Amino acid sequence: MLISHKMAKATAEASLVRLMFEEGLKLKARYGPENIFDFTLGNPDLPPPPAFQEALLRLAQDNSPNAHAYMPNAGWPQVREQVAAWLNQEQKQGLINEFTADHVIMTVGAAGALNIILKAISNPGDEIVTPRPYFMEYNFYADNHGAVIVPAEPGPDFGLNPETIRAKITSATRAVLINSPNNPTGSVYREEELTALGRLLTEVSALYGRPILLIADEPYRKLVYDGLRPPSIFPIYPYSVAVYSHSKDLSLPGERIGYAVINPDLPKSRPLFEALTLANRILGFVNAPSSMQLILGELQGCSVEIARYQRRRDLLVRGLRNLGYKLTNPGGAFYIFPQSPIADDLTFVNILKEEKILTVPGRGFAQPSYFRICYCAPEEMIEKSLVGFARALARARG
Repeated sequence: MLISHKMAKATAEASLVRLMFEEGLKLKARYGPENIFDFTLGNPDLPPPPAFQEALLRLAQDNSPNAHAYMPNAGWPQVREQVAAWLNQEQKQGLINEFTADHVIMTVGAAGALNIILKAISNPGDEIVTPRPYFMEYNFYADNHGAVIVPAEPGPDFGLNPETIRAKITSATRAVLINSPNNPTGSVYREEELTALGRLLTEVSALYGRPILLIADEPYRKLVYDGLRPPSIFPIYPYSVAVYSHSKDLSLPGERIGYAVINPDLPKSRPLFEALTLANRILGFVNAPSSMQLILGELQGCSVEIARYQRRRDLLVRGLRNLGYKLTNPGGAFYIFPQSPIADDLTFVNILKEEKILTVPGRGFAQPSYFRICYCAPEEMIEKSLVGFARALARARG
């Protein structure tokens, strides 16, 4: 066999999100895209804000000799300073120290940020505890660096449950990885849940004689509804890092731009900064795309029109509940995670596919008996799909 045994196995277990998305491409080619209701991939369909287009045009006209030059592997210093200034405005409350450029590493999206963090901290056999359901690429990211993901049970309505996380922590635990607003559920963890987790990690770190890192994956941080504001992880626990991406809040998934942030109150953080910077280089990223860095430095605080996503959420939640589906109203991101009307979520997803509705089974997020709907879709498509959702539910109930 030309490829490794590990990659052969990984290919066979590839993301169900991508597999369903590719199935959708086949169906669109067969029946026409206007006849397929594709709710698979979290691919933002709203345009980037006007400020992005303006900045992009300005940069395209910049003929200075160093506009596209090599840079420090952590990213352009002036951009990291701009990001730090935004973080001081948005998440400084409760911290002793301020964010600086030396707490920010520009990365190739959130995936790049998670990989450099796991590269920097993981030894072979280390464990990373994360609540279910979770983005299944975490398994591959951890495996890239010799670690393994250990799932913990969620709390009610897919909230954070520190007790189940504690039950999974051992002497091999290197980090706890959380994702809020969550993919696939849209849940936003509450401040009291995070505070309890911070206390737990402080106690367990003392027990094992080494700090357990808290990693917050937050690409949907700005995509929240009903006046919610995701609490910052930084004041609750000093040994923490966060990961951000502009794929969702600025509708730039193809540009692969994001950053990792070290808690400014983390003791002796310089070695971690240097390890993350080196990981950026040796994993092959080298540095985040230069042009996107320069543009995004001045767009901190900008976002797409979030109210449009909220209207779609409300339309879909109301429609599905009226049909009889059981689901939790998501507080953020752009996903709904209903309970499957039959235990076998894959079978139900296939019933939906026969109605030309494409969703992702919950087992693709380590949470069987549910399925994910991504509402990066026009309101007209959502409304038309409800007839098919109704037929699928009736067929599943027999």
